[in-house]
Amino acid sequence: METVEWGIPRIPLGDVIEDAINWVKSTFRWFFNFIADVIEAAVNGLTDLLQWPPVLVTVVILAAIAWLVRDWKLALGSVVGLLFIVSVDQWDNAMATLSLVLVAALVALVIGIPLGILSARSEAVSRVVRPVLDLMQTMPAFVWLIPTVMLFGLGVPAGTVATIVFALPPGVRLTELGIRQVDSEVVEAGQAFGGTPRQILGGIQMPLAMPTIMAGVNQVIMLALSMAVIAGMVGGAGLGGAVITAIQRFNVGLGFEAGLSVVVLAILLDRITAAAGAGGLGRFKGRRRAREDKDARQQSAEAGDKPVGVHIANGP
Repeated sequence: METVEWGIPRIPLGDVIEDAINWVKSTFRWFFNFIADVIEAAVNGLTDLLQWPPVLVTVVILAAIAWLVRDWKLALGSVVGLLFIVSVDQWDNAMATLSLVLVAALVALVIGIPLGILSARSEAVSRVVRPVLDLMQTMPAFVWLIPTVMLFGLGVPAGTVATIVFALPPGVRLTELGIRQVDSEVVEAGQAFGGTPRQILGGIQMPLAMPTIMAGVNQVIMLALSMAVIAGMVGGAGLGGAVITAIQRFNVGLGFEAGLSVVVLAILLDRITAAAGAGGLGRFKGRRRAREDKDARQQSAEAGDKPVGVHIANGP
């Protein structure tokens, strides 16, 4: 048996993992090919959708979303930032990166939020999931590129899967944390009124935990964006590919153009998701409801000023 220093036997962990991945790849090649085709179609389709309208139309749409969830200041900042991306000729790369981030974040949330709910409701599940999340979150990001390339090959699918794995943990952790932090007395009150576990989850726990869950959504998107840039090393399209090209060619200008475009996307996504988590849409609805109430009161006041046709009979 091979040993290392002090006569300690060497554990062939690397060989075991490599053999296991090779076996999985050869046995389930059809499955990974199918997943790769689905991911590539989703990312490329979303990229085509984002690039289909004229650039200014897309800028206005994104700015309108920013205004709806927060205010005109964020909308104005979004316009300035997006026009900057256009001015440095990184619009197509930015839309490709945004597509990869949105697809990866959506998949991570579809997996992470239900898993977080299950972990919050079952201590046994939480004990099993927690060390797996620690592994996913603390493993260097570059390491996840190796097995994904072996299973999916170079290109967008490998980068997307690596991004999903890297961005998944905050969605699970913050969903579990948000549900566990709901006041137990509120849950007991729902049970006292005869609420089923599903009704208590949907009507009490999820609404009260929503700010924490939205913080998890924000972190998932931010980690997905950071990993999407690293995914450029394995053929991921977009700004990550531009950054890797700049490194290979020592092109400092291209590196700063692509890097600052990533910063603009990161700020835009962070502010929009943070505002949504703080109840941005609710504030917009509240302002609209306040305007409707004001109009109704004004109409009532105008109707009250009009003479009412009441006939008073004269006595004899």
